[in-house]
Amino acid sequence: MSGYYILIGAIAVVSWLVSYMLKRKFAKYSKVQLRNGMSGAEIAEKMLADYGIRDVEVISTRGQLTDHYNPKNKTVNLSESVYNQRNAAAAAVAAHECGHAVQHAQAYSWLQMRSTLVPVVSVSSGMSQWLIIGGLVLGGAAGLGLGWWVAAAGVVLMGFATLFSFITLPVEYDASNRALAWLKNKNMVTPEEYKGSEDALKWAARTYLVAAIGALATLLYWALQVFGGSRD
Repeated sequence: MSGYYILIGAIAVVSWLVSYMLKRKFAKYSKVQLRNGMSGAEIAEKMLADYGIRDVEVISTRGQLTDHYNPKNKTVNLSESVYNQRNAAAAAVAAHECGHAVQHAQAYSWLQMRSTLVPVVSVSSGMSQWLIIGGLVLGGAAGLGLGWWVAAAGVVLMGFATLFSFITLPVEYDASNRALAWLKNKNMVTPEEYKGSEDALKWAARTYLVAAIGALATLLYWALQVFGGSRD
């Protein structure tokens, strides 16, 4: 079990470092004011209009780095700072979230796969580890083969959550690529502003990469605990 805590600790440290760098980058590029004077909300509305998307609303949401696209009610949700501010970081985030709206409108396959897994992951992510630990304890204490099956079921459920993390990667990277291409092709930003937007989105993407690697490492650890030993 100590190995698990070491693994979780290492992942937590890397995740913290990436998150720290992300916040620093956004703070840095929040000081790079847009020459065109457009706010994040205006950037988002223009990108949606340029893609002919008329049924998606751009709204403000509370919090920091809480920006997201909601496919259920078709809303681009921008944090208050992104919604109102007129800088390279705000432009990058606003365009990125609109990238997801474009994916949705164009039936991007990876986004569809991700959306299909959401109901499964919402259930499995919260109970998979408990099933694994409970099954191992049950098998070890009572010597019951049933405990192995319970733990194995937990590993399978954890596998769905891990798959979800990896499917999220192309979704996020593609949204960033769409955002940056639009910002550049439509001359929405200067070269300096573009560089800041690009760097900010790269660090944002790395948070998803670290999460996916962490999910895979955790899955492999527990799979080894369950399937690595003999089954009674």
